[in-house]
Amino acid sequence: MVAQLVEVRIDRSSPVPLYHQLAEQLSASVVDGRLQPGDAFENELDLCRRLGLSRPTVRRAIQEMVDQGLLVRRRGVGTTVANRKVHRGFELTSLYDDLRRDGRAPRTTVLDLEVGRDPRAASALDLPDDADLLCVVRLRLVDDAPLALMRNWLPPAYADVTREELEETGLYDVLRQRGARPVVARQSIGARMPSAVERRHLRIRGSQPVLTMARMAFDVGGNAVEFGDHVYRAEDYSLEVVVDER
Repeated sequence: MVAQLVEVRIDRSSPVPLYHQLAEQLSASVVDGRLQPGDAFENELDLCRRLGLSRPTVRRAIQEMVDQGLLVRRRGVGTTVANRKVHRGFELTSLYDDLRRDGRAPRTTVLDLEVGRDPRAASALDLPDDADLLCVVRLRLVDDAPLALMRNWLPPAYADVTREELEETGLYDVLRQRGARPVVARQSIGARMPSAVERRHLRIRGSQPVLTMARMAFDVGGNAVEFGDHVYRAEDYSLEVVVDER
């Protein structure tokens, strides 16, 4: 199977890391359909020679795409574009969207909404450490019972998001209204004991743990549009994962 070549323009004078420039343009070719599910993907050495990039740079870019679910590596086959179900044919949904779809009545209380700096969030959003980000802290309730305490950081372009919007609908709906369409996310899920603040807001007693989720969402061009760090009442929240053997 012959890999289709994707035109890539690398700007070595740009402050954007070379691996990210490469990953962003290659990701866009998958999302917009230039590369189709099952297509062979150009190998590392060929990309290095064609673009004049080092192998670690190319390898990191490809790994970013694998982590986002855009590419699949198979022993003996090589790297191919992932099944369409992984990255296309649907929009990423927020917890608000999921609850509404299930016929439940979510309610949001915005606890904090301010512009500030957070190096960890800035790094996740591919921005300088001193970038001014909009930090949003929300409590999500269902039937007046707390379910999740959610902290999100948004790039400066979305600093005009209001408390009223966030309390009326989900964050992703607010972003879509501004032209941002999250299509791919990278999530990290874990569990731990809650902090005193989390116990209070989530009404947790005793030794109950919380489920944690950190998520970076990317638009069709591979640009990060939000970074979230959420905690959920573990006894009231579950995750369903579909494993597709290719």
